[in-house]
Amino acid sequence: MVTNDVTIASPLQTARARGRVRGRLILLGPAFVAAVAYVDPGNFATNSTAGARYGYLLVWVVVAANLAAMLVQTLTAKLGLATGRSLPELCREHLPRPVNRVMWVQAELVAMATDLAEVIGGAVALYLLFGIPLLAGGLIVGAAAFAVLALRSRGFRAFEIAIAVLLGVIVLAFAVNLLSARPDVPAAAGGLLPRMQGTDSMMLAAGILGATVMPHVIYVHSALTPNRIPAADEAERRIVAKGLRTDVLLALSAAGAVNLAMLLVAASTFHGSGIPGTDTLEGVHAGLAGSLGAVAALGFAVALLLSGLASTSVGTYAGEVIMQGFLRRRVPLAVRRLVTLVPALLVLAVGVDPTRALVLSQVVLSFGIPFALIPVVAFTRRRDLMGSLVNRPATTAVASVITALVVALNLFLLWQLVA
Repeated sequence: MVTNDVTIASPLQTARARGRVRGRLILLGPAFVAAVAYVDPGNFATNSTAGARYGYLLVWVVVAANLAAMLVQTLTAKLGLATGRSLPELCREHLPRPVNRVMWVQAELVAMATDLAEVIGGAVALYLLFGIPLLAGGLIVGAAAFAVLALRSRGFRAFEIAIAVLLGVIVLAFAVNLLSARPDVPAAAGGLLPRMQGTDSMMLAAGILGATVMPHVIYVHSALTPNRIPAADEAERRIVAKGLRTDVLLALSAAGAVNLAMLLVAASTFHGSGIPGTDTLEGVHAGLAGSLGAVAALGFAVALLLSGLASTSVGTYAGEVIMQGFLRRRVPLAVRRLVTLVPALLVLAVGVDPTRALVLSQVVLSFGIPFALIPVVAFTRRRDLMGSLVNRPATTAVASVITALVVALNLFLLWQLVA
């Protein structure tokens, strides 16, 4: 009797056998989907407003928020890899039912606030580029999200590559504008010193934080990593985990550079210039055209449009992850799209100032951050869930400090709003 032993290569081994570069590229992607939400239209509004009003004062907030985002998204990706489940699914399994329902409600509100920023931003971009009325532009952006989401039916790589390409164009647009703006480097470096100038700057700082550490992306990222590249053993799982960390570093570095460029361009071009209306998206566009030229204004508008299209697709996917995870229910994508689209269209229909709505939406998002951060930190420190990928004590300590600071900032803002 002859027995033939056949060794079947794992998916990771198959990918690495195709070449060193392809073996590494296969591990990249989920963080780029997350990163595009870090440069959504809400970031355009908060960072441009911060630069126009306060110059380089809040540079440190952008940098600190991006570093915090890197840690948060690393923990989130690792959580999905180690447990094979998304954060909403883990909340449903490990939290009491009443708490789980509260978590679901606030997550849905976060999804709506996210879509508010993305649809409004895309609508403003269409108005700036083609003169399309805001309400019609909002409908176009909402419908266009289906085209991007349709790529998911062709596999996760098609969707990830499309989002990464859109992110790359946004990075290029702001790189060109930053070179044209020529910011004051010593003054920008001075902005790394933490300080504030009253409650308004604190509100903008919270908006920057809400636009950078995005709660809905925490849910999405945790859903993108489970079983994406099945690991055959512990050694392969560590390789995948290392690849996910590299993914986060590359993607969030790109997003952080864009956020910083937004603020630096606004600070160097508008702060103290006396140009009116530069704390609005329309004013920024007009100001760039007058100060840096038509190419800079075009780049800003195109980047804003691509940001709205890409991030609203990710936001719609987040809504699907939220409902499926917390409630174990699926709804048709068209219904899901409509639920989160309606509030944005109402804001556009009644004529609310788009930039003001965007900034306020980011403040709402900042209040949703603790509801996502606390479970992530709590779950990733549990060895029974994470196995060998459990947090080191120092990692848990740093993540806990970040969470505590976010909660404290939100409580302060709430007190300011009701006082």
